[in-house]
Amino acid sequence: MEREGRAVGAASGELVTIGEFARLSRLSAKALRRYDELGLLRPALVDPVNGYRYYDPVQVEGARLVAWLRRIGMPLNRIGRVVALDAGAAAVEIRAYWARVEAETAARRDLAMYLVDHLSAEGRTMSRMPDNAENTGSSGSAGAVALAIRGAALTDIGVVRTANQDAAFAGPRLLAVADGIGEGGAEASAAAIEALKPSPWGRDGALSAADLLNALEDTADSAARAVRDAVAPCAAPDGSGTTLTAMLWTGSRLGLVHIGDSRAYLLRGGELFRITHDHSLVQSMIDDGSLSPEEASSHPGPALLLKALAGEARPASVAVACRADVRLQEVLAGDRYLLCSDGLSAVVDAADLRAAVVAADDPQEAVRRLAGLAREAGGPDNVACVVADVVVEG
Repeated sequence: MEREGRAVGAASGELVTIGEFARLSRLSAKALRRYDELGLLRPALVDPVNGYRYYDPVQVEGARLVAWLRRIGMPLNRIGRVVALDAGAAAVEIRAYWARVEAETAARRDLAMYLVDHLSAEGRTMSRMPDNAENTGSSGSAGAVALAIRGAALTDIGVVRTANQDAAFAGPRLLAVADGIGEGGAEASAAAIEALKPSPWGRDGALSAADLLNALEDTADSAARAVRDAVAPCAAPDGSGTTLTAMLWTGSRLGLVHIGDSRAYLLRGGELFRITHDHSLVQSMIDDGSLSPEEASSHPGPALLLKALAGEARPASVAVACRADVRLQEVLAGDRYLLCSDGLSAVVDAADLRAAVVAADDPQEAVRRLAGLAREAGGPDNVACVVADVVVEG
């Protein structure tokens, strides 16, 4: 049996047994053995004869940090990186991790609220339906107005950059912008959008909302695989990737796929609403009250993304954590949508965005106006933007 209490020995001074160290660190002896095997928390001494583990009391603070990080749910591989950092860098890493957790929670909350609204509306519809009513298989009434989307896309290298890593597309069934990152950024953004073009569904009258959400997730997963393949030849594929904000037309609704800090806006009734949530450290600081929106606009730190489509295959837990947000967006004739990379949204304020989108007679004029505004603001980054109108078909 392992001896309890203190053990004296080793050149560094007094060591304690694993049992005593477990009590001091609030970690079980079983957890300490596991962390030793993983190289996360090595004992100061292992007896070469009996294999007993002994720890230096100065290791207690590090062990307690491991225990606290496990308590907030941080994966062991990430804990290994955090405990190797100095205090300031560790604090930044913990903030970034927790911001990602909160972003994931917000995405699940939005999906839950969508499902509540959808099922509530479905319940009201069913309660009004006569018992002998036939199911026509249509998502709307027989006299519903047929809608379509008409859009325009534009990318601009900007004033400062020497290469354009942004991509944009506007077609009758797909609107998308992507902002490439790293060495393979241009290939990643192009691959993400290209993967979305063969839409996996037709008109959505025959598909339930659940089927459409599943199809959107499958589409997002296809884009993630395409990005991994596109940046695989890079020297550091995990440092290359892209944001993606896309809307897929189902015939009566738009399916939204979103990851990163590119954005989607809706102009309705003269008001411009942002309908995506940035997956960025700055946005997480706004969410927790550390920064006001006004302070965030001049925040000096780098634009650290919490989620993006990136290179290299990842463990299942990490892949799920980096999955794009998906949801369905109900549309009305007369709606106008703006999708853009942060090369536009980070340098042009919301009031000027709204003015440009409202003033333009058509999507083509709108994207030209928006790119011009980014250049007038200094054009520090590439710009990708899409503007599209929901119109009565024919």
